[in-house]
Amino acid sequence: MSEVTQGNPDLLYGLHDRPAPAKAFLGAVQHVLAAFVGIITPSLIIGGALGLGEHIPYLISMSLMVSGVATFIQTRKVGPVGSGLMALQGTSFGFLAAVLAAGFVVKNKGGGPEEILSVIFGVSFFGAFVEIFLSQFITKLKSLMSPIVTGCVIVTIGLSLTKTGLTDLAGGVGAENFGSMENLLLGGGVLISVVLISIVNNKVIRSSAIFIGLMLGLFAAMLMGRIDFSLVSEAPLLTVPIPFKYGLSFDWQAFIPIAFMYIITSIETSGDLTATSMISGEPIQGPVYEKRIKGGVLGDGVNSWIAAVFNTFPVTTFSQNNGVIQMTGIASRYVGFYVAAILFTMGLFPILGAIFTQLPKPVVGGVTLLMFATVATAGIRILSTVNFTHRNILIIATSLGLSMGIAFVPDVFAQTPQLFRNIFGSAVTMSGIVAITLDMILPKNYGVEFDTSDQHIEDGLKPVRVLPKSEVEGQPL
Repeated sequence: MSEVTQGNPDLLYGLHDRPAPAKAFLGAVQHVLAAFVGIITPSLIIGGALGLGEHIPYLISMSLMVSGVATFIQTRKVGPVGSGLMALQGTSFGFLAAVLAAGFVVKNKGGGPEEILSVIFGVSFFGAFVEIFLSQFITKLKSLMSPIVTGCVIVTIGLSLTKTGLTDLAGGVGAENFGSMENLLLGGGVLISVVLISIVNNKVIRSSAIFIGLMLGLFAAMLMGRIDFSLVSEAPLLTVPIPFKYGLSFDWQAFIPIAFMYIITSIETSGDLTATSMISGEPIQGPVYEKRIKGGVLGDGVNSWIAAVFNTFPVTTFSQNNGVIQMTGIASRYVGFYVAAILFTMGLFPILGAIFTQLPKPVVGGVTLLMFATVATAGIRILSTVNFTHRNILIIATSLGLSMGIAFVPDVFAQTPQLFRNIFGSAVTMSGIVAITLDMILPKNYGVEFDTSDQHIEDGLKPVRVLPKSEVEGQPL
């Protein structure tokens, strides 16, 4: 198969370019700022819901350190493990419901915090082998790898995440002042500043748009009295990683939802890495692309296995960092090494991470809203490579219609069995399953009578015969 690439004329640094250390560090900081909240939030939510109390700071530190190691493996590519793309890895939000379900299985049986963590990390440890196994033949599933499937999944990922970005811009979930003019002005100001900086002709300034926007937002928040650095002094000085600190237990009831999520993660990772390839100006079809997808999914599995060993939750590629690449024009995988070092250091010295926790939600939301939307545009670019035949339009419309419907109305399956909700309750999962299923079962020539001849040239189908006007006029009504 020939390589298919779209190139990206807006890139300042391509995949294999080596920016100067100062520029690479600045680019890495922007990736970290975009992902930091997403990396630590699952630990905060899980810890709070399961009553893990004093263990939460340690879990946060481990999530940062493991995310650093995982990012290095994914970008550096260690043997067959990793994609070799600028793909940041962090603690996965997708596993949140499954991890909480596993934790409550233990808690409802009377288990304490350490026993809960032992089971969670145990089932995550063994579940990682599901994704490791799946990675070995994922590229052979042609329908899974087709542009129409990955395009639908990426569009869904980006659009569904915009809800999170807008929620943070308005103050964050549960905020007492949610939707206040203060929050809207702060978050909206950050968003506008990033847009304006991104159209500046100076390449150095443009590549720093996200960082400058966040710093402007931080400064504005300080003037508004919304920063409390006294909390930083309460953070521990050093965190030492201890393998299997809480032991390793197993429970089948807890294992099943975790194992299923590893399957879903494989689909999402394929979509994320396709978007990264697209934005980086790299192939999105062909042997190089397929090798990267296979290595990236394998990296996801191996890194989640490492995460379980070092007492944190499964990791995955972060979609929002594709938006960082799009906004900054820096796709160099060498920046990933700096990202890895920063994340690891923040986990090792929690006081550094504590500083960034002071960024108000509206400031973060003003940036992430824009980045999530750029992820969706990457999916649209992939779909633009697809011939819009009657068949393909039907697949895209059904996939996006159902997936975005779930994103807008998440309680639509509230009265269905838990297993059904686990499978179809995610917008991204629904998008992938529907697109894959329809792409497999609908013949290539389905609806050919509604299409023009040139729409089928690339699909290798026979041209549609266009009737002469005389024949059309002679046809019975």
